Amino acid sequence: MSYIILAILFLLSGFFMKYSDDLYDVNHDLKFACVFGVLCAIASASAFIYNIDAAYIFIAILIGNLLAFKIDGIHHIITLLVFVVICVIWGIPDLSLVVLLICILAAFSDEVGHELVSKFTNNRFLNLFFEYRFVMKIVILILAICGVFDIWIFLCFIAFEIAYETAGIVFEKFN
Repeated sequence: MSYIILAILFLLSGFFMKYSDDLYDVNHDLKFACVFGVLCAIASASAFIYNIDAAYIFIAILIGNLLAFKIDGIHHIITLLVFVVICVIWGIPDLSLVVLLICILAAFSDEVGHELVSKFTNNRFLNLFFEYRFVMKIVILILAICGVFDIWIFLCFIAFEIAYETAGIVFEKFN
């Protein structure tokens, strides 16, 4: 039952994250981008609080995006502040810095690769690999196989990614 709740939080987080980005980037709708950003922050922070493996993932996504300069709108800043405030109020778990660094580097690699690879190569494999941000997926899978993470967290992360892509499709259909 606990992983069902966690999977739902990951699904909501991924969907709200992408929808917020598209509302801001495509429609220039700051108000609703902020609303969906806050919903993303609440879902992500809830997963962070609920499961330590999720805490690694969501901190890594946050820091990886900060390092890649992907926090590029007020909706992102509001989302970040809500996420951080909830996590600080609830308490930051004791995390392994090595595992966190591995996850941060994976998230950062995905964001940089997503932005740059297609500008330097026409290699279809590399372009798809970074278009769908596979570094983090592979790293989480390896950490799960090695027993650092529970294998269910990998499945929850895949649910996050599916929801993220689905939000893009839903956005295109209705906007």
